[in-house]
Amino acid sequence: MVDLQGKVALVTGGSRGMGRQMVEAFAAHGADVIVASRKYDGCAEVAEAVHREHGVRALPVACNVSHWDQCDDLVETAYREFGRVDVLVNNAGLSPLYPSLAEVSEGLFDKVIAVNLKGPFRLAAAIGTRMAAGDGGAIINIGSIEAIRPDPEALPYAMAKAGLVTMTEGLAKAFGPSVRVNTIQAGPFLTDISAAWAPGTEEKFNRMLALGRCGRPEEIVGAALFFATEASSFCTGATLRLDGGVP
Repeated sequence: MVDLQGKVALVTGGSRGMGRQMVEAFAAHGADVIVASRKYDGCAEVAEAVHREHGVRALPVACNVSHWDQCDDLVETAYREFGRVDVLVNNAGLSPLYPSLAEVSEGLFDKVIAVNLKGPFRLAAAIGTRMAAGDGGAIINIGSIEAIRPDPEALPYAMAKAGLVTMTEGLAKAFGPSVRVNTIQAGPFLTDISAAWAPGTEEKFNRMLALGRCGRPEEIVGAALFFATEASSFCTGATLRLDGGVP
């Protein structure tokens, strides 16, 4: 039920962390992959490694999803090179630190909304429309527990991720029945981004979470494969909490 032979998967933010883990998992299950991220060299390194390990086609594409035109270019490149996209994972995201809510600049606010919500909307709308007109597919949005447990220190990010859940439900209705759209609502994961956490943050999460620890990047894979394949054939518009038991 998790066979991806003959499929094409596009993952934004695919050059590191959870994105890289999903790229590698999709390739291991037979999918050709498109690795998209802001920096081409990182994408190229992952694409080369995946091709060498699994023998699938792997295309690196530099794309800043906060820019509408770059999203459109990514879509055109994907369809020009592969003729289809069967799985889209909107994984790219960012949450810059700021000194106080009153000091959140317009530029910072716009950037956070653009990367975490505007880009995913544009990619999902463009690719979902093509999926629905063709053989269908799966769209997976990588959300955050911040959408329902907002931290004042990451409020614009939390707002964008809450919008992602609304978008998921709306697109599921728009593109059904042949396209399934779901969200993985991630909790704290120990990716390279966690290295920027304030001292003591990981320990605070460990005390709070029911599982007593933060997630490892590879632990996104099970949920991603579920939503990407026929294992979730009767699931759309859903949000799966993958957070270690946030209270």
